[in-house]
Amino acid sequence: MFSFSYLDLSGALGIMACGLLTFNFLLGMMLSVGYKRFAFWKKLPVYVRNVDLTQLHNYTAYVAWIIVLLHAALVVLDKSLGFSWQNIFWGLGAPKQPVFVWLGSLSMLGLVFIIITTQKIIKKRLGFRLWKNIHLVSYLLTILFFVHGIFMDPLLQDRSPDWFDAEKLVIELCALVMLVAIFLRFRYHLKQHN
Repeated sequence: MFSFSYLDLSGALGIMACGLLTFNFLLGMMLSVGYKRFAFWKKLPVYVRNVDLTQLHNYTAYVAWIIVLLHAALVVLDKSLGFSWQNIFWGLGAPKQPVFVWLGSLSMLGLVFIIITTQKIIKKRLGFRLWKNIHLVSYLLTILFFVHGIFMDPLLQDRSPDWFDAEKLVIELCALVMLVAIFLRFRYHLKQHN
């Protein structure tokens, strides 16, 4: 019989959030380049092309946010770990790996900020250019949450990362996908402005 601790479940949720946020980021990049006019999109089956990617992008952000909050909450619920809510929202005082907890805290709070500023009423008041500049913060948040995920010890024992651990490999693969996507997006941006 398997038994899971709060910490095990928190780690699993962290990996799920990483995968979902990577997918969400890729959707955002597709939306930013007007994906419907590209040949690859036109070759996809009709049922795929009928998916509203804007709605999917929004819903995956909400689900990822809930998973991230659960990921953090489970660490607090395990009293043996010594984490408080203050440690979760401002990680520098965390009992274990405070710098990496802080990076996770910043990326979590940044995700909340991006989700709030994307609400229609707020987005309209901000105007497209300001909203877009705020949304570009997600590139920085991506770096923060990957560093958090890669360097946090899953057992909170301050060990160095095991680069070939299955959980770390998932996060590293997501990071690699993101690096390639960011490179391609930047290259696209340069082509559009030349």
